[in-house]
Amino acid sequence: MHKHHSALGLATALEPVQPVTLLRPHAARRAARFFVEKFQGRSIYAVKANPSPELIQLLWESGITHFDVASIAEVRLVANLLPEATLCFMHPVKAKEAIAEAYFDHGVRVFSLDTHEELAKILEATGDATDLTLCVRMRASSNHSKLSLASKFGAEQSEMAALLMAARQAADALGICFHVGSQAMSPAAYTQAMARVRAAIVEASVTVDVIDVGGGFPSIYPGMEPPALEAYFWTIHQAFEQLPISYSAELWCEPGRALCAEYASLLVRVEKRRGDELYINDGAYGALFDAAHVDWRFPVKLLRANESRAELAPFSFYGPTCDDMDYMEGPFELPADVQAGDYIEIGMLGAYGCAMRTAFNGFGEGERVIVDDEPMECAYLGEQPDVERASNVVTL
Repeated sequence: MHKHHSALGLATALEPVQPVTLLRPHAARRAARFFVEKFQGRSIYAVKANPSPELIQLLWESGITHFDVASIAEVRLVANLLPEATLCFMHPVKAKEAIAEAYFDHGVRVFSLDTHEELAKILEATGDATDLTLCVRMRASSNHSKLSLASKFGAEQSEMAALLMAARQAADALGICFHVGSQAMSPAAYTQAMARVRAAIVEASVTVDVIDVGGGFPSIYPGMEPPALEAYFWTIHQAFEQLPISYSAELWCEPGRALCAEYASLLVRVEKRRGDELYINDGAYGALFDAAHVDWRFPVKLLRANESRAELAPFSFYGPTCDDMDYMEGPFELPADVQAGDYIEIGMLGAYGCAMRTAFNGFGEGERVIVDDEPMECAYLGEQPDVERASNVVTL
């Protein structure tokens, strides 16, 4: 893999015809160390956010030893890359064949569930194993998050007690897990979810060994500037300390976006300008799925050897395919004199951008290049906040 000192230097020196994925391993290492050192529990990487083998390897080297895998393909990927890693199969609805292969062939012992039917399936597929960590997924509100994860999975509050009691009888270790939604903009999301966890434990009167607060930890995007991550960590740990759980209970989290968003950006070329619409050489069927389908706004930067002095103006993007749906409304703020032939860096695409690429219409993944400059946004630089003071805003 080639290496270059900066996105601007690459664009001006090479003038690439195809889109280029810019990788910043130093940013992913920094994010991993931040979670390992500052989160007062176990950080488990959510592989679905970016399943790149190179990224998984460098997270491992930076101290991430546990991985949230959501399919048998992800189980195989991480097991083959990192035989010593601990895999947690956290998809609440799994094929019995996938459960059996994960357990018997890859040593997976951690499984999530949100129904009695899934519990029975896990026990049948593992031959009534007695060494399982079973995490019951509770439905949590996504009101504080930009993308909801409250509709598809999770037992209702009224279902939790019976499900916890049934799982307790089968589990070597019993856990409760939840997900507050992607890009949680306030630590209050976790405060509210932990209150529901407390109520479930009290009603079920069971010993709980694991509390898994899931993902949702935010990155920085235009119009989305969340509190410092330390405030989230402090709020979660305070709530955890007040739960009626085993004295030796473990606290887990499952960061995906927060560990990999800053790892990659995209260098694209403008092929045509039509008013405030720019036709670029990547799009909705490439790394910009979220920009097209959930109106996600990514940071953008015009890359020219001689910096533009024009004022910023709002633009939308069309991708390279023949499909009208290959459209990203934005707005993306760029200098008003942007034109065909210019290069644009689109940042924060390490999360989900690379993972959701297709080869539709013949436009597939281009070259990948390592760059040494900093990502366009960073949640891991700057002054450390007074997290106790910040918590006054978010605790209930």
